[in-house]
Amino acid sequence: MAYWMGIDVGTGGTRALLLNLAGEVVASAAAVHPPIAMPRPLWAEQDARDWWSAAQAAIAAALKQAKIAGSDVEAIGLTGQMHGVVLLGARGEVLGPSLIWCDQRTQPQVEELNRRLGREQVHRHIANPLLTGFSAPKLLWERQHRPEEFRRAGKFLLPKDYLRFCLTGGYASDVSDASGTGLFDVLARRWSAAMLEALELKPDFVPEVFESIAVTGAISAAAASATGLRAGTKVVAGGGDQAAGAVGNGIVAAGLASATLGTSGVLFAATDRPLADPRGRIHTFCHAVPGEWHVMGVTQAAGLSLRWVRDQLGEAERQAEAAGGGDAYDTLCALAAGAPPGSEGLFFLPYLMGERAPHLDPEARGGWIGLTASHTRAHLVRAVLEGVAYSLRDSLEIFRALGIPVREIRLSGGGARGEVWPRIQADVYNTPCVLLASQEGAAYGAALLAMVGSGAYGSLGEACGKCLRPARRLEPGLEAAAAYDAGYALYRDLYPRLQSWFPRLRAKLNSQSASDFA
Repeated sequence: MAYWMGIDVGTGGTRALLLNLAGEVVASAAAVHPPIAMPRPLWAEQDARDWWSAAQAAIAAALKQAKIAGSDVEAIGLTGQMHGVVLLGARGEVLGPSLIWCDQRTQPQVEELNRRLGREQVHRHIANPLLTGFSAPKLLWERQHRPEEFRRAGKFLLPKDYLRFCLTGGYASDVSDASGTGLFDVLARRWSAAMLEALELKPDFVPEVFESIAVTGAISAAAASATGLRAGTKVVAGGGDQAAGAVGNGIVAAGLASATLGTSGVLFAATDRPLADPRGRIHTFCHAVPGEWHVMGVTQAAGLSLRWVRDQLGEAERQAEAAGGGDAYDTLCALAAGAPPGSEGLFFLPYLMGERAPHLDPEARGGWIGLTASHTRAHLVRAVLEGVAYSLRDSLEIFRALGIPVREIRLSGGGARGEVWPRIQADVYNTPCVLLASQEGAAYGAALLAMVGSGAYGSLGEACGKCLRPARRLEPGLEAAAAYDAGYALYRDLYPRLQSWFPRLRAKLNSQSASDFA
């Protein structure tokens, strides 16, 4: 019997998933990464070598769990966190820590590149504004602050593409992941010569780019020995985690959207042509579907906000989980059900790592607003769940303004678990929401890409039609949706009132930090 593997290099760990031809999950295994290094506020780094170690463990565990040999795997698809910077030396060695997607240190580099090229020219070259999270300003930061490492660098790779290098020995990427670098001509689906020139990067510094279903290499003998896979097994290009996750949710044609809540949160819609927001509030990227594009809005700290609550305020829930009393996240969400829609006037701004859509503000800070003595922990938690949904609704409103049809939204990730957060989302978006029988995320989409790339199915539309099955549908509640419409009007007024205060806070903190070294 034949199987296909999807591998997802996430933030917290790397996961390997095995599917049969019917799209049924026959094995799933994950290995965790060490915690993100945050040497300064808003910095975020990981060691790429930890991703490869985790991948080896996850692949071997998935094969063992399925009780199959590596020779039973027909092809492998790759996906992973976007925007990270992996610099390799002449022998393929990793040169220093990788600045990952949520790192926000590069605002000076964004401003420098915008001065050099002009904001309008940047938008023309890449169909998006430059953001601190993108790879291009991180590369400039590396050149300016780690010059010795940068001088030794011969190749830049994205996280999943570093894993490809470890598996195949080849350098390659795909159009969807490359779209998030700030170096890619999204309209033409190729590297932007103008952006490479602006950063003084040679064309061979970046990997060759393919459509997501293209075969880019094969498992090497060394990787076969390390993982249990068969040498010669095909490896397809794959996609960035959001594009691959959208494939796994069946978002392969216009009219459908997905809301995926992981560490970050993403509202994603497929388009048959590139539709760029003139103000750059949402991203326009190449889709993993050949010849298609997508738009997406990103909430920087979606599941991260709930994780912060669990870690800092959920000691009782964590202790209960440790004693076998159930998952702490599920317990917190059940607690939130005890507060009414709107949390009785309590709002949460989920700007724990700055914010992307629609504000593009790395200096934004989070917090509860409207707190009174009558509010309880249930209100605090529910306000977090609602604040994340409100933030994604910001992107939904931009989609609608651009004329992008959204008939239904498919939920996945942590926001699709249980009853409370899916119901909040359906009511906040005021749009029907669907949960699929399979909630396997980007790794599932990567496996579907491997199926199509190896010829098991003729197209992604066919693969999704054969493999995906809806489990339940949530219609918005009339009263709750009306309450959230009113709440959203208040929510969206908060950021403009605080916007000028955030840089003042940053300046004060910087001043205090400088005095520490006086």
